[in-house]
Amino acid sequence: MEGRNVLLVTGANGYIGQGVVKQLLDDGSKVIAVDFAADHVDSRAVVYQADLFSVEDPLKEFTYYGIQAEKVLHLAWRDGFVHSALSHIEDIPRHYMFLKRVVDGGVKHLSVMGSMHEVGFWEGSIKEDTPTNPQSLYGIGKDTLRKCVQLLAEENALIYQWIRGYYIVGNTEFGSSIFSKITVAEKRGDKEFPFTKGQNQWDFIDYDEFCRQVAAIVEQDEINGVINACSGIPQKLCDRVEQFIRDNRYHIRLAYGKFPDRPYDSKAVWGDNRKIHKIMEKYHADNE
Repeated sequence: MEGRNVLLVTGANGYIGQGVVKQLLDDGSKVIAVDFAADHVDSRAVVYQADLFSVEDPLKEFTYYGIQAEKVLHLAWRDGFVHSALSHIEDIPRHYMFLKRVVDGGVKHLSVMGSMHEVGFWEGSIKEDTPTNPQSLYGIGKDTLRKCVQLLAEENALIYQWIRGYYIVGNTEFGSSIFSKITVAEKRGDKEFPFTKGQNQWDFIDYDEFCRQVAAIVEQDEINGVINACSGIPQKLCDRVEQFIRDNRYHIRLAYGKFPDRPYDSKAVWGDNRKIHKIMEKYHADNE
């Protein structure tokens, strides 16, 4: 099947990377996993602990038992949940030069993790051609890299996939999302979790399903460009978090109104799921 390719995955030890690497391996892909650390990377992958920005020829440095990667999935990103971190701007040329090096090395299929925060304040469904006006350094960093990579793809006739992520729901304590923070607080024995009013409606997707979507996107090459990895359904933040607490049988309770909403957070926003729906239909058919 198409998934049985050699893929180089950066940021493999991160919150998203751990699950995506596992899903790719489960699908039969051969994975080269690269990150600063490797303590949470699936042992079936070929793992390299390295600073990928310092490597001059990544395809020759990071191989699958001597075989070079056919595809690159770039998940690496620092401080994703600290939207004001200067690293989002400082690292842009480093990300771009890494991706240019793999393209110069011969890779023709490039997939990069984006974010709905590229769009900025928006009401309604986000489509692939929705105008972007990011309101945070994180969003600006992602949007700038997207534009640079799009030019790189056009100049080199690449299969190019910009995977635009939304709000991931998972109960691991290793992430930095609100769900991970609630899990940490629960395990610590906290009785309450300080919260906003929770009235904003966002696109939530369970962690395992998100990882399946990312794997499915990368494993095919017919549907490309900007692709929303999403549920396509808006849901109130308070409702989704309360459901998360119930599903995990946590005892912690939300302390509403302790924090204000961020001024750049949309009141109701979700991803257009038509592209990912087509991809997942084929993915499930291929894996039956």
